[in-house]
Formats: sequence, C-alpha cells, structure tokens
Amino acid sequence: MKWKFLLFLLVFGILSAETDEQKATRLHTGDRVPDVSFTTLDGETYTLKELQGKVVLINFFATWCGPCNAEIPHLNKDIFQTIKNEDFFMVGIGREHVADSLKIFVDKKNILYPIAPDPERDIYSHFAEAYIPRNVIIGKDGKILYQCVGFEKDDFAKMIAVIREELD
Repeated sequence: MKWKFLLFLLVFGILSAETDEQKATRLHTGDRVPDVSFTTLDGETYTLKELQGKVVLINFFATWCGPCNAEIPHLNKDIFQTIKNEDFFMVGIGREHVADSLKIFVDKKNILYPIAPDPERDIYSHFAEAYIPRNVIIGKDGKILYQCVGFEKDDFAKMIAVIREELD
C-alpha cells in the first residue's frame, strides 16, 4: 500500500511540475497585456493600448542568440511579407540592445519589420524573466492569444495559424 502512495506522489509531482520556461513567464494566455510603449528604429512610437484592435506579434530577441538568428528569416518571409493586413502589426524587440547596435544588425540581416531597442529590459520584464526568442501574439482585444519560446517549426506554424485565425 505504501508503494502505491509513493507512486501517486511521484506521478503527481511530475505532472504538476512547472518547467523553467513556465516559471520565467510572467504573463500567460488570456492575460491582458500592460500598456507598454516602444520606439522603433525609424522613430515611430507605439503603445500596446493604441494597437488594440489589431493582432500584434511581439518577437523578443537578441543579436547574439542562435535560435533568434535562425528565426529571423522566417519572421521576415513567412509572417511579415506574407501576412499583409491593416489589422496586423509586428515588432521585434531587441532585449538588452541599444538603437545603434540594432541598426547595424538589421542592415546585416535584412530585417524588414519594425525593430525597437529595449536596453534595460523595461518592455521584456513585463512579459518574462528569461528565455529568447520569445514570441507573444496579442489578440484584437488586448489579451494574449498565444506565446512560445525558442524556435521550433511546429510552434512557428502554430503561431502563423493563430495569427491567421484571429485576422479572419
């Protein structure tokens, strides 16, 4: 009888254990996003409140991050250039980067979508404590529809499907 109880505790512990990524995430699906503001490299300032009514994709990245660099061509081609819609907005947020270094990186990588610096993690800290790339899709109602960490093809495909579904 004792072994059944121990087995139950072991299984329950495994099923209820949070991953490090989950622990590092501050906002979850269904949460309303805070009204943060950001200024893109071309000098445009946006707030998430002003963008309400649009589907918004925020991609947090760093220039030194391997998976971030692998994801960028897909963000350019499969999302930014493909999902052309007045109700869709996309921005890359350079975590711990200043504008000057991001401008060089954007030119080198031929990034076409808006990029904004976040040198002190002011924006990122509202969403998470760690892990990039991190994508957050915000619905027209200002609530998180979907988010993923890392660059996995299945997650990326799901992200595109969620964006398209919300735009329909």
